[in-house]
Amino acid sequence: MPAPRLAISLGDPSGIGAEVTAAALRALRGEVEPLLFGDPGLLARGFAPLRLPVVEPGQPIPRGGALVAVTRLPASALTAGRPAARGASAQLAFLTAAFDSVRNGQSAALCTAPISKAQVARVLPGFVGHTEWLEARCGVKRTVMMLAGGRLRVALVTNHAPLTRVRRSLTPALIAETIAITWRALRDDLGVRSPRVALAAWNPHAGDGGLVGDEEGTLLAPALTRAARQGTPAHGPFPADSVFFRAALGEFDAVVALYHDQGLIPVKLLDAVLGDAAVNVTLGLPMVRTSPDHGVAYSLAGTGRANPASMVAALRLAARIARVRARAGRASRQVR
Repeated sequence: MPAPRLAISLGDPSGIGAEVTAAALRALRGEVEPLLFGDPGLLARGFAPLRLPVVEPGQPIPRGGALVAVTRLPASALTAGRPAARGASAQLAFLTAAFDSVRNGQSAALCTAPISKAQVARVLPGFVGHTEWLEARCGVKRTVMMLAGGRLRVALVTNHAPLTRVRRSLTPALIAETIAITWRALRDDLGVRSPRVALAAWNPHAGDGGLVGDEEGTLLAPALTRAARQGTPAHGPFPADSVFFRAALGEFDAVVALYHDQGLIPVKLLDAVLGDAAVNVTLGLPMVRTSPDHGVAYSLAGTGRANPASMVAALRLAARIARVRARAGRASRQVR
């Protein structure tokens, strides 16, 4: 199949998004067709060898890729490492334009460079992240955030909820739904024929038979029963201090974690120590969306020290899933 066209939003103009994207595309030359959504001023951050033309919104896209000039910001709003007020609205505009490119069939998948949630929330009150924004834009009832590395995949029941609210948010239905979305994504998008999904426990030692909490019996066991009845079984609940290394050693294809840090600490530890670059994948969308597993990193922006490995992995995974969906005839599901 020809290289899939990927819509890439370049994220915060003052962060590392543009430079890691440029480095990743140089490494992946020929594997994907990049359609960048950003500002022409960002092309100075390593894109020169790619010789991408600049087109205005609505113009035809030449073969081989291009940068769509969503904005034309002054240099003061493009300074690496120094976020600017105009950059807040710009990164949201980049994201919206890239999303629309996938929605209207112009691109096969969406890959999002890092944004500053705090900056975007200044122009879009209530904004908490890409995942929730995409869920609302696509009009789907529920999505799941998965961090997928070479050794470990982790899906989250709750995303960016404060710990004081997590327990109140957890229900057997919500957990079972997360298991189901994860199980189906492993099978349909990632090619795992018989997915082995593990559920992380809530309490230390998985409750130790009720000695340190009863949620494993009253909350997690009913969720596992419900998921099994839906045809998407999972194993557990297993103590969180052991289930992740068991999965990393190959016993499970993914772990469903109950909250953000429970799941992301092991993923990011493997990334930092072993270089196991992870990718943020939004499961349950009618479109393919991936992102690197890091933030805007203002302290690294413009220094040449930002590592593009996660962006390479994110682009590769977006292309892989887009090909799988195209073969299965699922590439053009409409977003309403």
